Amino acid sequence: MSQSQIVQPQVFQRQVLQRQVVIYWAAFSVILVLLTAAPLVLPEFWRRFLTEILIWGLLAMSSDILIGYTGMVSFGHSAFFGLGMYGAAAALLSVRPPNLWLAILYGLVGAGGVAACVAYFSTRLRDIYFAITTLIFSQIFYVIIFTWTEVTGGENGLTFSRPALGFPGILSVPFTSETLHWFVLAVVTLSYLVLRRITRSPFGMVLQSIRENETRTRAIGYPIERYKIVAVMLSGLFAGLAGVLYAIQNRFAAPDFVFFVVSGEVVIFNVIGGIGTLVGPIVGAAFFLLLREGLSRFFTEYYLIPVGLIFIAMVIFMPQGLLGFMRQRLNR
Repeated sequence: MSQSQIVQPQVFQRQVLQRQVVIYWAAFSVILVLLTAAPLVLPEFWRRFLTEILIWGLLAMSSDILIGYTGMVSFGHSAFFGLGMYGAAAALLSVRPPNLWLAILYGLVGAGGVAACVAYFSTRLRDIYFAITTLIFSQIFYVIIFTWTEVTGGENGLTFSRPALGFPGILSVPFTSETLHWFVLAVVTLSYLVLRRITRSPFGMVLQSIRENETRTRAIGYPIERYKIVAVMLSGLFAGLAGVLYAIQNRFAAPDFVFFVVSGEVVIFNVIGGIGTLVGPIVGAAFFLLLREGLSRFFTEYYLIPVGLIFIAMVIFMPQGLLGFMRQRLNR
């Protein structure tokens, strides 16, 4: 085989890859523009609902770092999410005037501290044992928050005023539904780009190697436990960031968001959208929340029955999720 015959396939593959990159960033830009313009045309309810989808999408995307890229199913994300909410609440209730950046800092510190604790103990275990350990931790924090009434407000939770957008003493703009949506969109977009860069880095490649064959990855010489601990902490930080955004949007923190049901819904978002994609969990969150909102208007308290049936059908007939299904259709 001549050298020109070898080079031609390589050139063709490079051209295909470049075309895929162009299509990806073009689609990303179009979606970003549509999401930016959405609050200008949507009514108040749907404007708020779209913002909430972005927040839950960020939580699902943080979970995908463990489920999709490391192969570790976590039921502890409700703890990270809830501690992010309560950390933000602590900052907004203790500092006058309320400071947005302190709320974010407190929320990240709270979620990061819990994630470090959970990571240290749970990463020593694998598979179902890891999942159960994270579930137990989330329930422990739920009980603490639910019963420590003097600090957390117990069953009633905590309510607070929404901080202004800006820097105290320099620039301060009150949040409206539009500016809050744009702020959340900016945070979620930046988080996605950071996580995308991480998953494509050598660190992300090691995580995927752990997912595919942990024993062989350990045999190569990688400190598996350290990588797992960092993955759990990274995932917990972004989950806490989602909790901060949710607290700012709704101006309250409640123990219900630390309950393990939230973690279960996050896993469902990943499965519906497509694990190991980052974008898939956001799509899954949007699909699930829209489906629940639509069916609850017709079936009232029985809406979970059709939601469950649709989810079962999707798991059977679309095991790769909505994103994987769309990719298969486009490749035909």
